[in-house]
Amino acid sequence: MYRVCFVCTGNICRSPMAEAVFRSHVAEAGLDGLVEVDSAGTGGWHEGDGADPRTVAVLEAAGYEQAHRARQFRTSWFDRLDLVIALDVGHLRDLRALAATPEDAAKVRLLRSYDPAARAAARDDVPDALDVPDPYYGSLDGFHACLEQVEAASPGLLDAVRAAVKEHSL
Repeated sequence: MYRVCFVCTGNICRSPMAEAVFRSHVAEAGLDGLVEVDSAGTGGWHEGDGADPRTVAVLEAAGYEQAHRARQFRTSWFDRLDLVIALDVGHLRDLRALAATPEDAAKVRLLRSYDPAARAAARDDVPDALDVPDPYYGSLDGFHACLEQVEAASPGLLDAVRAAVKEHSL
């Protein structure tokens, strides 16, 4: 089993959205028996809570299923995870700092780094150019924008995971 975990701040907006979208892509690709999709937060403020109601509304309106309970990412998880997908550079930095080994740190990647258009538009002098902005304190429009960014990155991530699964099974 190849394991992917999406990580944002509180695990109630961005990461559960990415989890639901990517799980759908994995299922459509026929990889649901080979790839496990999960999410967590860097902090534990919302542990046990469901996803933000705005996340749920945007996902349901787009046809995605979700059943979510927030959790905090644990350092011990690196041992069982193959890929840890950070939603912004702050999460990337925090997760890599938690990693006990360079191999664990190398498992952490930014979600939008899998979106060719986002990579092409990113500038080296803008460190957060590949962030998925946190919609929590804004309007519903921010949640729609978050979904668009997650959906744009998912095909590239799926290609990378498909290649890794194939390599894993050799």
